[in-house]
Amino acid sequence: MKLIRPAAPAAQALRERFQAVRAHTLELAAPLSAEDQCIQSMPDASPTKWHLAHTTWFFETVLLQPHASGYRLFDERFPYLFNSYYEALGPRHPRPQRGLLTRPSLDEVRAYRRHVDGAVLAWLGTAGDADWPAVEPVFTLGLNHEQQHQELILTDILHALSCNPVLPAYRPASGPALRLASVAPPMQWIERPGGVMEAGHAGPGFAFDNETPRHVTLLHPHAIADRLVNCGEYAQFIADGGYQRPDLWLSDGWATVQAQGWRCPPYWLAPDDPRLAHHGAAGGWQVFGLHGVRPMEPEAPVAHLSFYEAAAYAEWAGARLPTEFEWEAAHDAPGISEMHGHLWQWTRSSYDPYPGFRPLAGIAAEYNGKFMVGQIVLRGSSVATPEGHARASYRNFFPPAARWQFSGLRLAKDL
Repeated sequence: MKLIRPAAPAAQALRERFQAVRAHTLELAAPLSAEDQCIQSMPDASPTKWHLAHTTWFFETVLLQPHASGYRLFDERFPYLFNSYYEALGPRHPRPQRGLLTRPSLDEVRAYRRHVDGAVLAWLGTAGDADWPAVEPVFTLGLNHEQQHQELILTDILHALSCNPVLPAYRPASGPALRLASVAPPMQWIERPGGVMEAGHAGPGFAFDNETPRHVTLLHPHAIADRLVNCGEYAQFIADGGYQRPDLWLSDGWATVQAQGWRCPPYWLAPDDPRLAHHGAAGGWQVFGLHGVRPMEPEAPVAHLSFYEAAAYAEWAGARLPTEFEWEAAHDAPGISEMHGHLWQWTRSSYDPYPGFRPLAGIAAEYNGKFMVGQIVLRGSSVATPEGHARASYRNFFPPAARWQFSGLRLAKDL
């Protein structure tokens, strides 16, 4: 059977999508100075400059080197500097020390991106018929990989800016901060039947390997909340001594609360916080975000919670967190809201392989599978997730103490 190269419109669509994704990454970095883009505020985060280079290294390594005849590395030092965790590709710069890479400069990293972008676009124009079946999955994986790093650019720079005592905004808001008089509607429970369901990616379209294979799982009768828990509700948990009551917390969570002194979500500022002196905030909780310091909006979903905090709140509320399969089954349920575009939502499911899971072949074999231990699944997407990157089967995952992500919670309960 002859392999047919994509028709001109399809090839052009690939070019346009590649250019759009790569341009959006630069747009996210545009509000940041060179100094902003070099800092690393903790080992779990990476500098913006590193994200710009690493996503470029990915295309150079998985697409150009194996498939573009005659391609030469832009800089032979870069594979060591910008490999993330791919053991099969050799040694690499330690992750906690990425913020020490003052060189190469930001200008050099931008030149690296231009060089690789040009090579990819040139290759797209010359690839032969037989190249496409092998390359299209790699090319699409590279685009989705970069979209993941677009979200990380925002979460990581927000954490970095939160370490600055003057709390500068990533991008100032277009209008003044106002306390809205609106009141969130009472949370409603959507009853869901038990029974056998199919979970996992069913296609068409892209999915990461950890979303497959589609398989059968059993649900028990339960109810799931129609919306996310909001800031006003979470403030009641705080006021009721939620961070001082060990009976609400998992053992590891309570140990973390004690060791790290948690008393509220990480970007909440109490009225007496000295950092508010620079912002003229008047009374009440304030919240630091990408637009700087803003009054806490009680009706807004509460963000930047760890799994431990989400589970403790659920215990306080007389509920629990949904499993990832309960979440997926309710994705299109009548009355459900805030499933995408707000916050990643902690589930009560550990990040494990689906029955019959097999990682991708080649370099991408290390993409997801080797992290399937000691982490918790989050579902949905967030305000930082690029448009078109979310789907019902998407499985995000983080350690239970992670708080710098745009993560919140939805309640569930047994029937």
